[in-house]
Amino acid sequence: MNRIFKVVPVLMLFVLMASCSSVKVASDFDKNADFNQFKTFAFFKTGIDKAEISDLDKRRILRAIESELMAKGFTKSENPDMLVSIFTKSREKVNVYNNNYGYGPYGYGWGWSPYYWNSGYNSVSTSTEGTLFVDFIDAKKKELVWQGMGIGYLSQKMDKKEERINEFVAKIMEKYPPGMDK
Repeated sequence: MNRIFKVVPVLMLFVLMASCSSVKVASDFDKNADFNQFKTFAFFKTGIDKAEISDLDKRRILRAIESELMAKGFTKSENPDMLVSIFTKSREKVNVYNNNYGYGPYGYGWGWSPYYWNSGYNSVSTSTEGTLFVDFIDAKKKELVWQGMGIGYLSQKMDKKEERINEFVAKIMEKYPPGMDK
């Protein structure tokens, strides 16, 4: 029984760490669009300027998108088939961790004790959850044809920021073109 109490917290820590580092992605697209026609791209400055993040982070995101598109065979052009825009959102999450280990009159124990109220301990932490939207717009029709979205926790460490942005973009771009999911 003691062994279970030692293993469970370690397993929970691994699950927590894995869930914090992952990026959840989804995409939506126009089912009538011919994605084979898109060979060139350019960034849609008007849309990108509206993203409420620092210019440094915008450039990091755009470089990551450009790299992913070029790896898929696209070329950057002054007269593109497709325009690329981004949109971001973030929210602060407050996490309260509560353990229910009781401290009875005879030491450690489970449950409630009439001799000791509020047994156990609580800890509070905050984290920032970010959402990145990547939009592909048909340049001729000026219509949205594909949107990818990634949700995950943002790194507070400045040296890990670019790595995290690249991870977000790579996971989102796995969903393009539609029907080619891994």
